[in-house]
Amino acid sequence: MKKLAGIAVLATAIWFMVELVPPEWNPDPVSATPAQWTSSNQCKACHEEAFSEWEDSWHAKSWIDEDVRLQSDNFENKVCIDCHAPRGVFETGVGNRVLPRSSRRSEGVDCLACHLLPDGGVAGTIDMPSAPCKPKATIELSRVAFCAGCHDQHKTVTQWRGTPMADTGPDCLDCHMPFRDGDPNRGRHHGMAGGHDLSLVQSAVTLEAIRAEGQIEVTVENIMGAHSFPTDERSRAADIFWRPLPTDPEQRDGWTHLHRIRDPYRTEVDITSTLLHALASQDKTGDSPRRTIAFTPPSGPIEVALFYKLAPYYRGSDGSVWKTEDVTDPLMDSRLVHRVEVP
Repeated sequence: MKKLAGIAVLATAIWFMVELVPPEWNPDPVSATPAQWTSSNQCKACHEEAFSEWEDSWHAKSWIDEDVRLQSDNFENKVCIDCHAPRGVFETGVGNRVLPRSSRRSEGVDCLACHLLPDGGVAGTIDMPSAPCKPKATIELSRVAFCAGCHDQHKTVTQWRGTPMADTGPDCLDCHMPFRDGDPNRGRHHGMAGGHDLSLVQSAVTLEAIRAEGQIEVTVENIMGAHSFPTDERSRAADIFWRPLPTDPEQRDGWTHLHRIRDPYRTEVDITSTLLHALASQDKTGDSPRRTIAFTPPSGPIEVALFYKLAPYYRGSDGSVWKTEDVTDPLMDSRLVHRVEVP
């Protein structure tokens, strides 16, 4: 009887622990695994650092990005939805064009888009069955092809593949998702810096200007990019402007447009591509990463500047569209990358 009473007490205690103790008190993390992954917000508790980096990234903002909204006619151009609110890369197949999802679009390119496996599991860099999400080591996460489903829609991955870097590196992750503080043990930074990161743009290109035989020769060169500058047809553009440099800075005139660097959208058949190809591509394809533009300005010192744009056309504060050659203040709708003075 004593044994039976002891068993009854033990059974009651087990029932109490299972049924009455709140789930968050349960020391076994596996039992807290959701039955279904439905939002990137489920990742935050365990992956706080990566989540914070992603939340501040332009992947997270891809659905609400004002430039994207404008260029896609507020996503009336439905083909843009594919990459700005995609279903999982593993669902459509690594290297294949992604497909759009119908829910959670405000989360943009989210955690699940990259990490959710077709069987409901989670792709990671190591196997860890004791963790709530039970990540499975998946080498495809580190492949360039993984990025291509979205980032080759505008030929960025194709540009990289046309360089010797496709054989020797660096690749997408090395530049855009480096190890935190250069330490592989800390994992990769999920901010995924790109064209919105001015310092990254500045490191990719140089600007020089000299006076030679009465002319000014301006040279711009893609020195770091493993792809063309600027990459991403339709969206990105870079412009070179110049203006006289008077002694009194308050008397400076407006800027004059000199040269545009851009790849036209596929429907813009009357515009010639002026991209600066990757430095390494010169050996493999013969494309030049350098361009020199010569012009004859009025006498006296001048300044030359390179500006970078996330959208192809200049818009005023009232939303009006400006022709590039009519722009006298590039900073109305672009960012200064480099500036040089010529005596």
